[in-house]
This record gives sequence, structure tokens and C-alpha cells, in this order.
Amino acid sequence: MAKIFCIANQKGGVGKTTTAVNLAAGLAGHQQRVLLIDLDPQGNATMGSGVEKAELDMSVYQVLIGQATVAACVKRCESAGYDVLPANRDLAGAEIELVDLDERELRLKAALALVGAEYDFILIDCPPALSLLTLNGLCAANGVIVPMQCEYFALEGLSDLVNTIKQVHANLNPDLMIIGLLRVMFDPRMTLQQQVSEQLLEHFGDKVFKTIIPRNVRLAEAPSYGLPGVSFDKSSRGAKAYLDFGAEMIQRIQQM
Repeated sequence: MAKIFCIANQKGGVGKTTTAVNLAAGLAGHQQRVLLIDLDPQGNATMGSGVEKAELDMSVYQVLIGQATVAACVKRCESAGYDVLPANRDLAGAEIELVDLDERELRLKAALALVGAEYDFILIDCPPALSLLTLNGLCAANGVIVPMQCEYFALEGLSDLVNTIKQVHANLNPDLMIIGLLRVMFDPRMTLQQQVSEQLLEHFGDKVFKTIIPRNVRLAEAPSYGLPGVSFDKSSRGAKAYLDFGAEMIQRIQQM
């Protein structure tokens, strides 16, 4: 069965979608069968995987409200070799419709149970808020990968996220845990970033991934071409870092 991970952080602009798309590509580059789920109505992970969100007949929205199966909605990211369960603006309406449905926070988990045997990894790109969509992701997942910048405000946001994960663990998903913290957009020339990185290692120890994702222009350019950074420029520092991160994830899962 697939290992299911949320890419989550309640703070916006911390590289969640970049991490989700490039980790999917990195894992696929290591011959893993990967499904990337876009749970954000903005559909950035969908577009970044080369899927045109405006042309979708069915998306994760239909899956959540019970009108379609995951298998019926999946698209392929041809450039990187992983599957995508796409999203578009229809998903914003799911928040309202889910409220009246039975077991509303478990809809995604139930849908993924039907395809879990077909993948090694299922990655869920969550929106930057604690919403019913994020809750569905957290209830379906085995663990959470937290991408974060090494800045002061990121530490404050991290404490909020840790509390949220503890609440979901206690009340809805006893399997949920933090798999690791991923330092992203890292610039070693900035003293503050080095200090925050050291604080993370001090407080979280081996929960901090060894791989560090550097600030990299090629990663930022890739989505405008509908490509993961790993496919856009394999020789870039960012692409190599995400391939390393994919290898580290595989190793960490084998040790769990």
C-alpha cells in the first residue's frame, strides 16, 4: 500500500507546491509510482505538472463529493512520470458542500483506499489554511512533510501547525505524525537563515531532513512552462536537491 503524505504549512508562500511537485518528480526519478493530489483551489500543482486546469472535465472536487473515483480523474505528468489528481476553482465550492455530507473529513481517505495498492507514494498538496480540505488531507495521511523557510515568522507558523497536527492525531487520525521539516529557499549567505536552521536542528533533531533546498531561479521559472523544476533543468542546484530529497524520503520510509 502507498505511503500517504501531506505537504502542509499554514503559512503561505513557503514553497509547499514547489516541494509537492518536485518531490513527486524526484520520487518518480527514483522509479517510484507516485500520485500527486492537488487540494488547493488555485490549482498551482496541477498547472506545474503540465495539466491545464481550465480544460478539466473532472477533478478532485468530484472525488470529494462522491461523483467520481480517483482513477476516473487522474491525469499524467508526462515530463516527470507521475500521476496527478488535479484541481481547479470548482474545489472552492467543496468547502460548502462537504459541510452537509457524512464523515466529511474522511472523504479523501475513503477515495484513496481504492487506489492505494497502485502507488508507492501519494503526496497531497494542501492549501495554506486549516480548512475542511486540509483536514481531509491530514485525515488521509500517514504523515506530514513541512516545508519552511528559515525565517523568524516561519517558526511562529510552525508552532501553530504542530498544534493542529496534535489535535488531528488525538481526535481523527491516530496514525498522523510529522515525518520531517524541509528547509527550502535557503540562502547560506544570510546569517539569520543559518541561525534559524541551527535552532530547528536543536529543537527537532532528526525530524529535520538532511537535504536543504537552495533558493534557485530555475525552480521558480519551471511552473511557467508547465514543468516540475526537476524536469525543466535537471542540472540546476534546485533539481539536484529535490532528487536528493526523493532519495532521502525513500530511505526514511524504509526505516519507519
